[in-house]
Amino acid sequence: MIKRTLFFGNPAYLSTKHEQLVVRFPEDNKKEAVVAIEDLGYVVLEHPQVTITTGLLMKLVQNKTAVITCDKQHMPCGFLQPMVGHTEQTERMRYQLKASVPLKKQLWQQTVVAKVDNQANHLLKQGKKALKLKRWIKEIKSGDPGNIEAISAAYYFQTLFNALDGFSRNQKGVAPNNLLNYGYAILRAVTARALVSSGLLPSVGIFHSNKYNAFCLADDVMEPYRPYVDALVYDMVETGCNIEDLNKNIKTELLKIPALDVVIDGKKSPLMVAMSRTTHSLQECFSGVSRRILYPEFS
Repeated sequence: MIKRTLFFGNPAYLSTKHEQLVVRFPEDNKKEAVVAIEDLGYVVLEHPQVTITTGLLMKLVQNKTAVITCDKQHMPCGFLQPMVGHTEQTERMRYQLKASVPLKKQLWQQTVVAKVDNQANHLLKQGKKALKLKRWIKEIKSGDPGNIEAISAAYYFQTLFNALDGFSRNQKGVAPNNLLNYGYAILRAVTARALVSSGLLPSVGIFHSNKYNAFCLADDVMEPYRPYVDALVYDMVETGCNIEDLNKNIKTELLKIPALDVVIDGKKSPLMVAMSRTTHSLQECFSGVSRRILYPEFS
């Protein structure tokens, strides 16, 4: 089932009644909108004057709805997750924490191969050259000691946005970096939600290990999914719209990321559902049931 995403960019009062999310707006407190909580996958709170009751927060968490808060720059900065995401999470976390270094290196190799291949396929779809990426895929070894993931990313972005003067992929760089940052933040929340639902710790990664990063595993697992965000942003750039400002229309498009169609294991699926399959397959790798992570194939 595809879960809905709600975005609140204006002042609002959010509460709950009869297992529903009730929305009231200051300009017309008598008028209200009602949404079934069980239908919600993500709630984005952007405006600082959004008030939400603890009763509603409790029900959203119990429903495993990701509640995302934004900073003064309107960028996602926080993610509320349940303490218990799966009935067997203690055992699953134990497997994750005991994962051997060789296993984690093999998992990272699979992840990098999937990411670079998806980047190459995205370039080909846009009529751009991708021979280097296809060749580098064959050189990716266990643990990616040659850092081909970073080398490929630099080439990929340079090729993808070669028509934009002064563009390079940088958090604080020129547009469309702002769009990419927003899209990746949404994707990160989708990934973290799926990891928690699979009983895994989003903070303990297979490659990323920065002690200041609470979502190392999410940053690992989302890598092969990034080209889907890139494709969405690229299409916006090609329309000629104003990409300097993260306006409401652009955010509306980027908030469609969880529902994007992707192909995984030969079948079309919404991205949020595919991500759950990916995190479940990762859990099986940690527990010794499988040796392969399921990742989507960009087409």
